[in-house]
Amino acid sequence: MRLLLLADTHLPMRARDLPVQVWEAVGAADVVIHAGDWVTPALLDALEERAARVVGVWGNNDGPELRRRLPEVARVELGGLDWGVVHETGARTRREERMRAAYPDLDVLVFGHSHIPWDTEHDGLRLLNPGSPTDRRRQPACTFMTCTVGGGAITDLELHALPLLTR
Repeated sequence: MRLLLLADTHLPMRARDLPVQVWEAVGAADVVIHAGDWVTPALLDALEERAARVVGVWGNNDGPELRRRLPEVARVELGGLDWGVVHETGARTRREERMRAAYPDLDVLVFGHSHIPWDTEHDGLRLLNPGSPTDRRRQPACTFMTCTVGGGAITDLELHALPLLTR
C-alpha cells in the first residue's frame, strides 16, 4: 500500500495550489494522510475527488468547516500498523516520550505544525512529520513524504524536497 504524507499546506495563503509533484503523488497513492492546517476546505474537497482515500485532521489554522468535517485526532489501521494523525505534538524536547505516553496503542504517529520534517522512533512508536509542501519556513526546501506499508512494516520511506514555489 502506497501512502502520501502531507501537512501544513496552508492553501491558498502560502500557495495557490499544491505543487505538481504532490498531485502526481496523490494519483499514485492508495491513501493520502494530511496532518492539518489546510486553511480552507477547497483542498480537502479536491483530495477527496482525486485520491483513493483521505485520512486527515484539522490544525490550528483550520476554521469551523474543516473542524466539522475532520477529527482532531484520526486513527486508522494501514498495512498491519496502527496509525494516528494529529496536527500538533508540542515542543520538540521529549516529544517521543510524550507521544508514546499519549498514544500507547499506536505504531506510527503522523504530525505537522512545525513545518520541520521528522522521522524518529521511540519505544515502538514511529513519529513522522512530512514538513510542508508550500511553506518551508526556515527549512532548505518544501517537503512531503511517501512510503509503502504492508505486513506490519514501513518501507521505502522517502522525504521529497521540492523546488521553491513562486506565487
